[in-house]
This record gives sequence, C-alpha cells and structure tokens, in this order.
Amino acid sequence: MTEIDKRTHERKFVRTFFTTPTAVEGEDDSAKMLEGAAGLSGMEAPDVWVPDNEDATAPNMRDEGAQNIIDVVSEHGADYPGEIHPRVVWHRDSPQTRYQGFQRMLEITDPDNGAIEYIDGFVIPEVGDIDDWKKADEFLTIIENEYGFDEGSIKMSVIVESGQSELAMEKLRDEMGKPTNNLERLFMLVIGEVDYTKDARAITPTGALPPWPELRHNTSRAASAAGLIAVDGPYDDIRDVEGYHERMTDNQAKGMLGIWSLTPGQVVEANTSPLPPQEGYWLFDADGREVELDRRDGVEVYGGDRVSLVETDDGYVLSVGNDDLELDEAELREELLDLLDYVPSLDDIVDSMEEFEAAKEAGKGAIAMTRSATVEIDGVRVDVSTDRMWDEATYQALQTPITLFQDVYENRPDQHEGLAELYDEDVVDRAMDVGN
Repeated sequence: MTEIDKRTHERKFVRTFFTTPTAVEGEDDSAKMLEGAAGLSGMEAPDVWVPDNEDATAPNMRDEGAQNIIDVVSEHGADYPGEIHPRVVWHRDSPQTRYQGFQRMLEITDPDNGAIEYIDGFVIPEVGDIDDWKKADEFLTIIENEYGFDEGSIKMSVIVESGQSELAMEKLRDEMGKPTNNLERLFMLVIGEVDYTKDARAITPTGALPPWPELRHNTSRAASAAGLIAVDGPYDDIRDVEGYHERMTDNQAKGMLGIWSLTPGQVVEANTSPLPPQEGYWLFDADGREVELDRRDGVEVYGGDRVSLVETDDGYVLSVGNDDLELDEAELREELLDLLDYVPSLDDIVDSMEEFEAAKEAGKGAIAMTRSATVEIDGVRVDVSTDRMWDEATYQALQTPITLFQDVYENRPDQHEGLAELYDEDVVDRAMDVGN
C-alpha cells in the first residue's frame, strides 16, 4: 500500500485557487476571460488556475467553454507559471451530468488537441460518498488508458459541497492505495461552502453564509491525514480585504494555507499572506483589540487610548479598560508580556533555525531563544524580554513557513522579482539553505 502520509505531487503547497469562466455569453470573443487569466504572471498569477466549466459558465456555453479551454491552454499553457486544473461538471445524483463531465474531459485531454501537455489535473465538483469519488477516478483512469498516459498521472481534486463528501474524507486513508483504484491521484480538497450550506439546509437571520469552522477543520485534518492540500472556499466580498486576511489567518492556524481567489487582487493577497513578513513586529492586546505597535527608533510605541501607563513614586499604574493595576517594575513586565506577541520576519525565523541547527550539531537538544523589546506607553518606557524553549518539535513546527517559501521559490520563478521586493537577497539565500 502507498505511504499516503507522504505528499507525492510536486507542489507541496497551494496558496491560491483562481477560477475563470470558460465562455462568456454575448461577447465577440467568448474566451476573453480565459485569455486574460492565461496572461497573468508574478504575484497576480495563482498557484492553481481553474478554467471553470461548471458554475462560472452558463450551461448553454459549456460545450464552447470546453473548446475554449483547449484553444487557450494549447496556445498559452507553455508559458503559464502555475498549474492548470479545469473544473468540469459532475454530480453525485446525476449520471447524465457525470457523463457530460467525462465527455468533456475526454475531449480536453485528447493529445491531438494540444492542451493536455499543459494541464495538470481536473477539479471535480459536487462529489458524494467515497464510491462517487471512485467513479471520477475511474473515468480518469479510462482516459489515461485511452490515450496511453501513465495511470494516475492526471491529478484529481474534489470540491467538498455536501455532508456526504465531508464524511467521505474520513475514509480516504483506508481507500487510497488500494489496487482497485487510483485515488493516489488526489491533489486538493477544496471547500464549496455555498452548496454545502444548501445541502445542509442551513439558515442564518441575514441570509449570509455560516462560518462552518468544523468543515474547515475537517477538510484540513483529512488533507493532513491523506497527504493532500486543503483549500478554503471563495470569499465573495471582494472589497473586504481585511475580512479576507482574517479568514486566511484563521485558516492558516488550522493548516489550511490555500484559499479560493475570485479576482487577481485577491490572488495577490492570498499569494503573500502565508509568507513571513518582511520585518518582524509586536502585537499588543489593547483591551481585547489586537494592534500592531509602532516602531520608532528601536522603541515599540503604543499610541491608543485603551491602555494607559503612569509612573508613580511607588511604581506604576497600568490601566487596561476599566481595570487599574498598581504594579512594581517586575510585575509590570509580567503584565506587559501577557499582552504582547511577536510576529517573526523571514530573517528572524531563519536566524532561529540556524541557531538551533548549530546548537544541535554541538550536542544540545534544546536551547532558549530570547526576544527583547523596549515598549513605550504614554511616554513611559519599559524593557521586556521573553525566553522560548526550542527543541526539535519547535524547530519542525517553525519550519513550515520556510518550507512554504522554498516551495514557492522553486516552483514559481516568475515570483522571484516580487519576493526580491519583500526580502533582501541574503535572507532569500539563507532561507533556501536552512533546514536542508
């Protein structure tokens, strides 16, 4: 049986999943949006581009959409910097719909049409229980045999849009690697929260989508267990950049580093969000509101009005909201440390990893990493420092953002210029070496 905990595909991370209609009705060139997306590069180009011949394309345009995929990908695919995964129609309850999806995949993958050379896989929506996933896998196996491709060479990603498909994710570890299927071809588990909400018959007072934190956790867990990549669903308020960032930050804490992107602007935000910041910074819990401290001449300054600090003859009075605390200097430091968190830069992470690697070579199993700062509140300055123990588990956990950076740098040379704008060349070189 295949070792399914090991990720077998070339890309270890997918930050961005960008869908594009395959045919636009009423336009002189129905493929204009495909052609525009095919020309994206750098930070505007997603890790995975999804020519969407399902929901994003009108049913009466999908045959033309399949031909547009062939035409655009065969012409521009060689220069496209990310992976290309068309989405086709499918439905767990409709054999006719599944047959339509199969026929279009058969056409798109025909070597005589010139597109399959640049297509990495297909996205299958509306899947049901695990037997339905096997049907999609079997269709792809038939296509591979029809055209003489290696079995399993065409990747398959599924969109989790129903309770059936959510429960099916629990069975992946038992099913992948069996000789009766080629489910090792699975690549991404993508959340489709709109149809999931409909399938669950969920209602909210405003009509907004529920947050579905359990679905995000379950998808991330299943991806981790089966060696796959988890991708969150679309965030349709495209002007709400702050909300998009909050969603991504919450997802990243669950191990879900990819997200659906609806515009090139969202692609840029999602491509950069999981990367370590250019410079480290301190966050301050100001009575329940997390704010970034302003660095001035090496001092971390809080300028809000939710927290105040006064130096007295006997010590200090720290006011947080309605609470006034009378503290000596040591107590003040402890209180401030409870309110502070540090977000490390790429340079900080590399420094720490290099220091731990050197200590490990010297025979040490764990070392203390010290982080110091001078914090200023209402003109009063206080020096604080915190120690964090680093052992092998800490090292492995903090290696994830470096592994992500390395994966991006190796697979997306078109983004080297964008990364050079974020980081110094020396930091990039060290980040590519550390952990190897």
